[in-house]
Parts: sequence; C-alpha cells; structure tokens
Amino acid sequence: MLTLTDSAVAAIRSLTSQPELPAETGLRIMAPDEEAPSFQLALAEAPVAGDQVVEEGGARVFVEAAAAAALQDKELDAQVNEQGDVAFSVTG
Repeated sequence: MLTLTDSAVAAIRSLTSQPELPAETGLRIMAPDEEAPSFQLALAEAPVAGDQVVEEGGARVFVEAAAAAALQDKELDAQVNEQGDVAFSVTG
C-alpha cells in the first residue's frame, strides 16, 4: 500500500483544510493516460467506488484502482517552495 512521508501528510492536510471543503476531502491519485503521461492529482470530496483509501496523520489519499497496483510499494512525498507551491513525487 502507498505510504506517505511527513511532508506529504502536512501538504495534504494544508490543501484539504480549506474552510469551504468538506471534512472528508482528500487527495485523489489517478493513473496516467494518453493525454497525461504522469499520475493525475486532484482534491476529491470522497473516494470513488474501488479507490484504495490511505489515511495517515489526518491526511486522506484516494488511490484509483488502476493506479493502486503501480503505487503499492511506493511512498508519496511533497516539497513546498518559497511561494507555497506544492510538488508531489513518488519514490520507492
């Protein structure tokens, strides 16, 4: 199962704690396709049927079934630059 670094947990919690978002909001990871050759990330109010749910330190990640196999033994990390922009990366 995908694991999260402390940096990823902090970044996800920051993104999903906006007052206008429901408390159950998480980061959804979708598999690459022809139009987007890398994993797609988006905020989602809830998992979609078949998603693998990863909860760690108050952060929720919904991993699309098609992406779950590729990410099974990986770790999600995040870096935040001086402007506050978040860049996620997968290692492992």
